Amino acid sequence: MRTSKALHNQARQQKGATLVELMIGLVIVGVVLTFAVPATQDIIIKNRIVAEINEISGIIQYARATAVDEQLETIVCPSSDFATCTTNWSQVKMIFGDEDGNGARGNDEEILAATSLLSSNNYLVGPAQAIQFLPNGSANTQSTLLICHNDKDARYARMLTVTPQGRVKMSQDRNNNGVHENDAGADLVCP
Repeated sequence: MRTSKALHNQARQQKGATLVELMIGLVIVGVVLTFAVPATQDIIIKNRIVAEINEISGIIQYARATAVDEQLETIVCPSSDFATCTTNWSQVKMIFGDEDGNGARGNDEEILAATSLLSSNNYLVGPAQAIQFLPNGSANTQSTLLICHNDKDARYARMLTVTPQGRVKMSQDRNNNGVHENDAGADLVCP
């Protein structure tokens, strides 16, 4: 039989947390989550937009290279069915060689490449017409594509410009205010 002194020593040796210690731990976790979660969300949004604008830039550059290499007019346009071009640049973008020169994809004109569907959290505003590259690498006209997050926060906006010479330029934050600028130096604005 144990004495009360032995039971008292055994109780002292038990490890555990008191209610006060648990509450302090929960407060610390709550404070950390309050600051970490929004920062993580911001990083995720920016990374998704950068990945999508890079994919679009890559496919446009591929279209230009194909036009030069194959000496064939090449078209980049959004499409909902991979048969016809639309003006909704948030749809999949396809590239095809315009062999008959009519500006539309014929049944015998092969799709050379396509992008993924844009994230449902983002939208893309582009030109009213398709981007067309001529065999010398020039584009039919200067075009801009603006990608934005659904919350329209300008910090996430990115712009691609396709020059008449066929060069693809990405917007930059030259003045370090956290918002990219267009070619004229004005902050991007999401419509």
